[in-house]
Amino acid sequence: MPTTPSAQYSLTLRVEIADEPGMLGKVASAIGEAGGTIGAVDLVQVEGGRTVRDITVAAGDAADWPRLTAAVDQVDGAHVLDSTDRTFLVHLGGKIEIHNKTPVKTRDDLSMAYTPGVARVCRAIEEDPDKAFQYTIKRNSVAVVSDGTAVLGLGNIGPRAAMPVMEGKAMLFKEFAGIDAFPICLDTRDPDEIIRTVKAIAPTFGGINLEDISAPRCFEIEEALKAELDIPVFHDDQHGTAVVVLAALLNALTLTDRRIEAIRIVISGSGAAGVAVTRILLQAGARHIISCDSRGALHIERDDYVDGSMHTVKRWLASVTNAERRAGTPGDVLDGADLFIGLSGGQVVDAAALARMNPDPIVFAMANPNPEVSPEDAAPYARIIATGRSDYPNQINNVLCFPGIFRGALDVRATEITESMKMAAARAIADIVSTEELREDYIIPSVFNRDVVGAVAAAVADEAREVGTAGVAEDELGFAQTEDFGALPGR
Repeated sequence: MPTTPSAQYSLTLRVEIADEPGMLGKVASAIGEAGGTIGAVDLVQVEGGRTVRDITVAAGDAADWPRLTAAVDQVDGAHVLDSTDRTFLVHLGGKIEIHNKTPVKTRDDLSMAYTPGVARVCRAIEEDPDKAFQYTIKRNSVAVVSDGTAVLGLGNIGPRAAMPVMEGKAMLFKEFAGIDAFPICLDTRDPDEIIRTVKAIAPTFGGINLEDISAPRCFEIEEALKAELDIPVFHDDQHGTAVVVLAALLNALTLTDRRIEAIRIVISGSGAAGVAVTRILLQAGARHIISCDSRGALHIERDDYVDGSMHTVKRWLASVTNAERRAGTPGDVLDGADLFIGLSGGQVVDAAALARMNPDPIVFAMANPNPEVSPEDAAPYARIIATGRSDYPNQINNVLCFPGIFRGALDVRATEITESMKMAAARAIADIVSTEELREDYIIPSVFNRDVVGAVAAAVADEAREVGTAGVAEDELGFAQTEDFGALPGR
């Protein structure tokens, strides 16, 4: 299957071209015939009968770049002087930096922002530790913590190689929710050491976002930190995915006139995301789920369940799903299913198997970059298709969830993020797509829809107040109390 040109594989070609009518068109045609898609074309220089232009070209894969370069060089009167990988250029020197909120340009500035004035603020916090939420970055900061053991589809690549992803996560927190997030990659795989380290740094932050920590260790780490910290702890690979999957499903069910209690669901993948998705679907009312791992469908008569070698988390999955005890691969158990959710790896299901699903099947093939079944192959069989990719409709992306969830939690100083808060977030995301807008290729809002974060934050904050996890009343938000001058803006 030909790959679709994508910005992630875009490059800038600096091309010297003869300054003659039609030459730029010839270069553009050569690029198109070689499979590239042209973006911007910028004039750099005109001299001596020749022009130099920077041409942005998107390709389907980095392996296509030599062919694109060669195609330009084959145009008589054109020559590629240089090429730049635009994705690597974005990462040059890292993607985030710190900016001061107040200037330090005079002695007065220095005496208030640092010594000696800062000592009075330190004393105030020493006397009342809760004031750290008013007078430090704690009120609006999140630690993005990873050990680099389960990064995207790359696996265990280590803490240094995980940093670009964690920086990207921090960018999204800031861009979409105005939250200051800090990437923290830990050089240990020991769950106890990770727990101790996060507990030790927790006083700095208003929330902890766990990221790309492999299963089953991620379950132990999250549960321990939730029990021992008084700030929200949220493993986005689990719960962010689950929330957005449920949001998409709620709208898909409306569109296909189904009820969640009645549908039959097959989930490929029983890692962190698979477990969390199963849990939230059960909470939402689903009754018929088959969960599959690399050995096939989980059930209580499978050999590793019977002999006790199945991990505790998977034993739970086996006990609450697949009551019929069906066996086989995800493709084998698709008969009579209404919904397939892929949270595993590329090409694990033959598209022809989708024909055995119930009429108007729903397919969420979310492995990234290579879905469990390609949308093109699934199209003849499925009524609704969603993926984790940005270059197809219905992208199920965690960025629809985590910025708003943390924004709402921080705004009311929530001590935890409960299951009901996650459900509220899912409903808020789903409600962004109105009934009039709802269609097969639009069941979930765009990640760039700026209404999402506000709606999710409000829903999460309201639910936190309802269930009693909120730490401040609404009329206290954004204000720091001083002994002498009353309420002053604190943010």
